Amino acid sequence: MTVELTYLTYAVVLLFVHMFVQASFSDLSKGILWAIGPQDEPREQNIVAGRIQRALTNYVYNLSAFVALALILKVTELGTEGTALGAAVWFWARVAYVPAYASGIPFLRTLAWVASLIGILMMILPLLGY
Repeated sequence: MTVELTYLTYAVVLLFVHMFVQASFSDLSKGILWAIGPQDEPREQNIVAGRIQRALTNYVYNLSAFVALALILKVTELGTEGTALGAAVWFWARVAYVPAYASGIPFLRTLAWVASLIGILMMILPLLGY
């Protein structure tokens, strides 16, 4: 299995971790009785739970590009050490993104997001002939 596909596997695991963390923070911020009940009435979540929800949404949007690139690199056999490094950069930046976003520290979330974009660029450039 290629490095890119290995990181794709990790990315799917990260998706489930992300969903578990988001659901836990969201439900607990609304109250344990609400979380284990029928959840009929809407409740607001706290600030951190909202940030984690937005981080999950952002992850899902970015995951689709990563999935496509990892599969294209495998099918075309155009993977290189650079694309493998790009997959690693993307994955670890996405791991860092959740706590960076949840913390609310200015620029930290943006730094993690930009790092993940750099990883994506490292994967896409060979496919564009660069």
